[in-house]
Amino acid sequence: MHVLHCDNHVIVVYKPAGVPVQADDSGDLDLLSRTRRWIEVEFRKPGKAFVGLVHRLDRPARGLVAIARTSKGAARLSEQFRSRTVSKRYQAVVHGIPPQAQGELRDWLLSDEKGSRITKTGVGAEASLRYQVAAVRSGRALLDIDLLTGRKHQIRVQLASRGWPIVGDLRYGAALPLPDRSIALLAQRLSFDHPTAALRLSFEAPPPPGWPWVPDETTVLAQWLAAAT
Repeated sequence: MHVLHCDNHVIVVYKPAGVPVQADDSGDLDLLSRTRRWIEVEFRKPGKAFVGLVHRLDRPARGLVAIARTSKGAARLSEQFRSRTVSKRYQAVVHGIPPQAQGELRDWLLSDEKGSRITKTGVGAEASLRYQVAAVRSGRALLDIDLLTGRKHQIRVQLASRGWPIVGDLRYGAALPLPDRSIALLAQRLSFDHPTAALRLSFEAPPPPGWPWVPDETTVLAQWLAAAT
């Protein structure tokens, strides 16, 4: 477990690629269960740890996830996500290069157990994001993405629909997998109001080892994780 922050009401953790946020049919140990176990050991509360899921991150993606430690924290954090006062910045490496350096994507998405797809206006749920091209290289682009709504597979579908599938994302148009079967999508920054204190909390994670875009030498994940709680 890589814990960035923990107090009485909220814990912020780093989810590795391949780990489901909550239990699914695979039977693999999920992030919520891992967090519960960490709390029980750290605070010596076997079988008594409350954890509340307030947002999600796709299994093949990686990055920052906030989890509530109390029912009050869960309710107040969930309301922040509903009212869009939470700031979520993602980084993605995509095939193809957007024609504009920045822009806003707006679509309607329809989701089921197989994934999500873009539909005609008024069918499904409205989805929007803003992107900025951070760099381009060899037919790929590094994008910074501010997520304005939180729909299932939203970033993956919206980018792929423009001809910019995320590297490694076979489901939505990438031709080849990454070696670890992850996708090049990182929940890089997360900012929200503390559920009980007058305090804005902000967190950031660097690109991981194996990221298909060479990071700056000063942002090595191994060093960052070693410094985490």
